[in-house]
Amino acid sequence: MERSLKSHALEILMLVGFGIIMTFLVCDNCWYELDTALKVIAISSTTWIVMWKGNSFVSDYWSNRLRWIDNPVKMMILVASSSAVFTASAMVGLLYGYGYVLDFDPSSMIKDNVITGLIITFFVSTFMHGRSFLFSWRDAALNEEKLRNESISSKYESLKNQVNPHFLFNSLNALTNLVHQDQDLAVKFIKQLSNVYRYVLDTKDKEVVDLYTELEFVQSYVFLQKIRFGENLQVKINLPGESSVRIPPLSLQMLIENAIKHNVISKEEPLNVELSMEDNNYIVIENNLQRKTRLKEKSSHVGLANIKARYEVLTDRLVEIIATDTKFIVKLPVLSKA
Repeated sequence: MERSLKSHALEILMLVGFGIIMTFLVCDNCWYELDTALKVIAISSTTWIVMWKGNSFVSDYWSNRLRWIDNPVKMMILVASSSAVFTASAMVGLLYGYGYVLDFDPSSMIKDNVITGLIITFFVSTFMHGRSFLFSWRDAALNEEKLRNESISSKYESLKNQVNPHFLFNSLNALTNLVHQDQDLAVKFIKQLSNVYRYVLDTKDKEVVDLYTELEFVQSYVFLQKIRFGENLQVKINLPGESSVRIPPLSLQMLIENAIKHNVISKEEPLNVELSMEDNNYIVIENNLQRKTRLKEKSSHVGLANIKARYEVLTDRLVEIIATDTKFIVKLPVLSKA
């Protein structure tokens, strides 16, 4: 999360205050000579601000590219070496800058000041990096716990959607009719129903699955629903079956289920659901909106909220929900294996 301008200003004020304190601790003449005190305060404060903010930038730069919890040794080497290079370079630059402004030759001071700067940077960086590691570890632990809780909630919601009495009753009722009308289709229906339940059980412990695997499940689920609704339900799948794209299991099914649950489906008003890819960044689930005036089951909105919560843990990109007078659209961020 980006820090506010206020927090940066407070940090700079703190460093200036620290520079003032250090000035009167190391400079005896500064107690009696105001001009000398102001010069030393300016030098001390500027040095602390440049060193502190510069090394913070170095640490943040690597933290935004690697996680401490995943690569502690690599991070320590990269951050330590980068901080050392920055500190030495910045110290030389500051000394020559002070020399130019105050008209003195800094050559004889470079070695001692660079060494002092590196020693101070080492201790300060050790504290800051240790703090970053602990915060990273804490955030990882919290995210893991949050994901575990969301996964448990997802399993419950998914199982409830698939194994609830209405779904089972409708499936068995459709199967009963098929047995008398078309035994071959009845066999295929049983196979697809088995695939649906097996998928639910197979993915109960997984955070994400391949899009290809999810689409196979969705096709089985849609087959069962089309036996019930016939041509009144149209589901178009225009998604690439790429194994490199990942998705939380049952996400697509839950959105199709929501569309079926909340909209009128009839010969006069068929429900059209389309699954597509937008710029390789989003999986888009879109349906025409023809809301039921009255639902047999009270909607808890748990399914959609659960999908949003799982994506919040898996990625910084948010699930987008767009509702117009005629369309309901949900956009799921594309997740990759990397």
